Amino acid sequence: MKVITPEELEVKIEKGEKLHIIDVREPEEIAEGMVPGAKHIPMMQIPERMTELDKDKEYIFICRSGNRSGQVCGFLEGHGYKVVNMIGGMLEWTGELEWNEQNS
Repeated sequence: MKVITPEELEVKIEKGEKLHIIDVREPEEIAEGMVPGAKHIPMMQIPERMTELDKDKEYIFICRSGNRSGQVCGFLEGHGYKVVNMIGGMLEWTGELEWNEQNS
């Protein structure tokens, strides 16, 4: 499974790279802020919503510490999706945050 650090992701965002970022934390967790541009799909909804994802695109998954996003990556990788886990999760994110309920 591919991984990315919070610092590496921040650089990609600052460069303006077109990224597909999905935050799998629970709603009360995302209320603390999300990585800019991230879409919110709670972990438990991934199996029923994975048809919303394009197998030709690479997705970066984020959670609080990197554990849940790692589980999601393993699950989706097994179904043929291109996935990257942000290790360390939001606990190690030092970049900007956005608060946007529209990302759900």
